[in-house]
Amino acid sequence: MDAPEPDTPFAAVSAQTSRFGRMYQAYLDKSTPFTTYRWAGTGVLFLLFMLRIFLAQGWYIVAYSLGIYLLNLFLAFISPKFDPSLEQDEGMEDGTSGLPTKEEEEFRPFVRRLPEFKFWYSATKAVAVGFVCSWFEIFNLPVFWPVLVVYWLILFCLTMRRQIQHMIKYRYVPFTVGKKRFAGGSK
Repeated sequence: MDAPEPDTPFAAVSAQTSRFGRMYQAYLDKSTPFTTYRWAGTGVLFLLFMLRIFLAQGWYIVAYSLGIYLLNLFLAFISPKFDPSLEQDEGMEDGTSGLPTKEEEEFRPFVRRLPEFKFWYSATKAVAVGFVCSWFEIFNLPVFWPVLVVYWLILFCLTMRRQIQHMIKYRYVPFTVGKKRFAGGSK
Protein backbone atom coordinates (compact mmCIF):
# COMPACT_ATOMS: atom_id res chain seq x y z
CA MET A 1 0.00 0.00 0.00
CA ASP A 2 1.30 3.43 -0.92
CA ALA A 3 1.89 6.22 1.59
CA PRO A 4 -1.14 8.52 2.00
CA GLU A 5 -1.27 11.76 0.10
CA PRO A 6 -0.45 14.81 2.26
CA ASP A 7 -3.83 16.38 1.53
CA THR A 8 -5.97 13.35 2.49
CA PRO A 9 -7.96 13.28 5.73
CA PHE A 10 -5.93 10.24 6.85
CA ALA A 11 -2.71 12.25 6.69
CA ALA A 12 -4.25 15.05 8.77
CA VAL A 13 -5.45 12.59 11.41
CA SER A 14 -2.08 10.85 11.42
CA ALA A 15 -0.24 14.14 11.85
CA GLN A 16 -2.55 15.18 14.69
CA THR A 17 -2.18 11.77 16.38
CA SER A 18 1.60 11.89 16.21
CA ARG A 19 1.52 15.45 17.61
CA PHE A 20 -0.57 14.31 20.59
CA GLY A 21 1.74 11.32 21.02
CA ARG A 22 4.78 13.60 21.20
CA MET A 23 3.05 15.88 23.72
CA TYR A 24 2.05 12.85 25.83
CA GLN A 25 5.62 11.52 25.75
CA ALA A 26 6.96 14.96 26.74
CA TYR A 27 4.69 14.99 29.81
CA LEU A 28 5.80 11.45 30.70
CA ASP A 29 9.44 12.50 30.38
CA LYS A 30 8.87 15.52 32.62
CA SER A 31 7.23 13.32 35.28
CA THR A 32 10.19 10.93 35.52
CA PRO A 33 12.01 12.58 38.46
CA PHE A 34 8.85 12.93 40.57
CA THR A 35 8.66 9.34 41.79
CA THR A 36 6.71 10.03 44.98
CA TYR A 37 4.08 12.13 43.23
CA ARG A 38 3.67 9.61 40.41
CA TRP A 39 3.11 6.76 42.85
CA ALA A 40 0.81 8.92 44.99
CA GLY A 41 -1.33 9.59 41.92
CA THR A 42 -1.45 5.91 41.10
CA GLY A 43 -2.35 5.15 44.71
CA VAL A 44 -5.23 7.63 44.59
CA LEU A 45 -6.45 6.09 41.33
CA PHE A 46 -6.21 2.63 42.89
CA LEU A 47 -8.17 3.79 45.96
CA LEU A 48 -10.87 5.23 43.68
CA PHE A 49 -11.02 1.89 41.88
CA MET A 50 -11.32 -0.03 45.16
CA LEU A 51 -13.98 2.40 46.38
CA ARG A 52 -15.88 1.87 43.14
CA ILE A 53 -15.72 -1.92 43.58
CA PHE A 54 -16.76 -1.69 47.24
CA LEU A 55 -19.68 0.68 46.65
CA ALA A 56 -20.94 -1.03 43.50
CA GLN A 57 -20.68 -4.50 45.07
CA GLY A 58 -19.56 -6.03 41.79
CA TRP A 59 -16.85 -6.31 39.19
CA TYR A 60 -14.86 -8.65 41.41
CA ILE A 61 -13.35 -10.46 38.46
CA VAL A 62 -11.96 -7.13 37.20
CA ALA A 63 -10.41 -6.49 40.61
CA TYR A 64 -9.02 -10.03 40.71
CA SER A 65 -7.53 -9.68 37.23
CA LEU A 66 -5.99 -6.37 38.21
CA GLY A 67 -4.53 -7.95 41.36
CA ILE A 68 -2.95 -10.79 39.36
CA TYR A 69 -1.49 -8.34 36.84
CA LEU A 70 -0.09 -6.06 39.55
CA LEU A 71 1.44 -9.08 41.31
CA ASN A 72 3.09 -10.09 38.05
CA LEU A 73 4.46 -6.56 37.59
CA PHE A 74 5.77 -6.49 41.16
CA LEU A 75 7.55 -9.82 40.72
CA ALA A 76 9.21 -8.53 37.56
CA PHE A 77 10.18 -5.37 39.47
CA ILE A 78 11.97 -7.25 42.26
CA SER A 79 13.56 -9.84 39.95
CA PRO A 80 17.02 -9.36 38.48
CA LYS A 81 17.26 -8.69 34.76
CA PHE A 82 19.67 -11.58 34.36
CA ASP A 83 18.60 -14.66 36.30
CA PRO A 84 21.53 -15.79 38.50
CA SER A 85 20.39 -19.42 38.39
CA LEU A 86 20.65 -19.47 34.59
CA GLU A 87 23.94 -17.58 34.65
CA GLN A 88 25.31 -19.96 37.25
CA ASP A 89 24.43 -22.95 35.06
CA GLU A 90 26.09 -21.27 32.08
CA GLY A 91 28.95 -20.04 34.30
CA MET A 92 29.84 -23.56 35.34
CA GLU A 93 30.88 -24.25 31.79
CA ASP A 94 33.29 -21.32 31.50
CA GLY A 95 34.15 -20.86 35.18
CA THR A 96 32.33 -17.57 35.79
CA SER A 97 29.05 -16.71 37.47
CA GLY A 98 26.73 -13.70 37.34
CA LEU A 99 26.88 -12.60 40.98
CA PRO A 100 30.03 -12.38 43.05
CA THR A 101 30.46 -15.26 45.49
CA LYS A 102 33.63 -14.05 47.19
CA GLU A 103 34.64 -10.64 48.48
CA GLU A 104 37.44 -10.21 45.95
CA GLU A 105 35.13 -10.72 42.95
CA GLU A 106 33.76 -7.77 41.02
CA PHE A 107 30.61 -6.09 42.35
CA ARG A 108 27.77 -5.92 39.89
CA PRO A 109 24.84 -3.70 40.83
CA PHE A 110 21.30 -5.05 40.90
CA VAL A 111 19.58 -4.45 37.57
CA ARG A 112 15.82 -4.94 37.58
CA ARG A 113 13.94 -6.95 35.01
CA LEU A 114 11.29 -4.20 35.04
CA PRO A 115 12.56 -0.66 35.76
CA GLU A 116 10.64 1.50 38.24
CA PHE A 117 9.24 3.90 35.63
CA LYS A 118 7.90 1.10 33.45
CA PHE A 119 6.49 -0.57 36.56
CA TRP A 120 4.68 2.63 37.51
CA TYR A 121 3.49 3.28 33.97
CA SER A 122 2.15 -0.25 33.47
CA ALA A 123 0.50 -0.29 36.91
CA THR A 124 -1.15 3.09 36.30
CA LYS A 125 -2.45 2.02 32.90
CA ALA A 126 -3.78 -1.23 34.38
CA VAL A 127 -5.58 0.52 37.23
CA ALA A 128 -7.07 3.03 34.78
CA VAL A 129 -8.28 0.24 32.48
CA GLY A 130 -9.72 -1.63 35.48
CA PHE A 131 -11.50 1.53 36.62
CA VAL A 132 -13.00 2.06 33.17
CA CYS A 133 -14.04 -1.60 32.96
CA SER A 134 -15.86 -1.27 36.28
CA TRP A 135 -18.39 1.04 34.60
CA PHE A 136 -19.51 -1.51 32.00
CA GLU A 137 -22.01 -4.15 32.99
CA ILE A 138 -20.51 -6.70 30.59
CA PHE A 139 -17.49 -7.06 32.92
CA ASN A 140 -19.65 -7.61 36.01
CA LEU A 141 -19.52 -11.40 36.04
CA PRO A 142 -21.23 -13.17 38.94
CA VAL A 143 -18.54 -14.75 41.12
CA PHE A 144 -18.21 -15.60 44.79
CA TRP A 145 -15.63 -12.99 45.72
CA PRO A 146 -14.24 -14.60 48.93
CA VAL A 147 -12.90 -17.49 46.83
CA LEU A 148 -11.07 -15.02 44.59
CA VAL A 149 -9.57 -13.23 47.59
CA VAL A 150 -8.37 -16.48 49.17
CA TYR A 151 -6.99 -17.74 45.87
CA TRP A 152 -5.13 -14.44 45.29
CA LEU A 153 -3.68 -14.53 48.82
CA ILE A 154 -2.48 -18.12 48.33
CA LEU A 155 -0.97 -17.18 44.97
CA PHE A 156 0.72 -14.14 46.52
CA CYS A 157 2.19 -16.14 49.41
CA LEU A 158 3.49 -18.93 47.17
CA THR A 159 5.08 -16.65 44.60
CA MET A 160 6.64 -14.35 47.20
CA ARG A 161 7.99 -17.35 49.12
CA ARG A 162 9.61 -18.63 45.95
CA GLN A 163 11.00 -15.18 45.12
CA ILE A 164 12.41 -14.68 48.63
CA GLN A 165 14.05 -18.10 48.53
CA HIS A 166 15.61 -17.14 45.20
CA MET A 167 16.87 -13.86 46.69
CA ILE A 168 18.40 -15.68 49.67
CA LYS A 169 19.99 -18.39 47.54
CA TYR A 170 21.66 -15.96 45.13
CA ARG A 171 22.25 -13.22 47.72
CA TYR A 172 20.69 -10.16 46.13
CA VAL A 173 18.47 -7.46 47.56
CA PRO A 174 16.26 -5.58 45.09
CA PHE A 175 15.83 -2.53 47.32
CA THR A 176 18.34 0.03 48.49
CA VAL A 177 17.65 2.26 51.45
CA GLY A 178 19.81 5.31 51.13
CA LYS A 179 23.35 5.63 49.95
CA LYS A 180 26.03 3.38 51.39
CA ARG A 181 28.51 5.26 53.53
CA PHE A 182 31.98 4.11 54.25
CA ALA A 183 33.75 4.91 57.48
CA GLY A 184 36.57 7.34 56.87
CA GLY A 185 39.88 6.07 58.06
CA SER A 186 43.56 6.19 57.32
CA LYS A 187 45.07 3.86 54.80
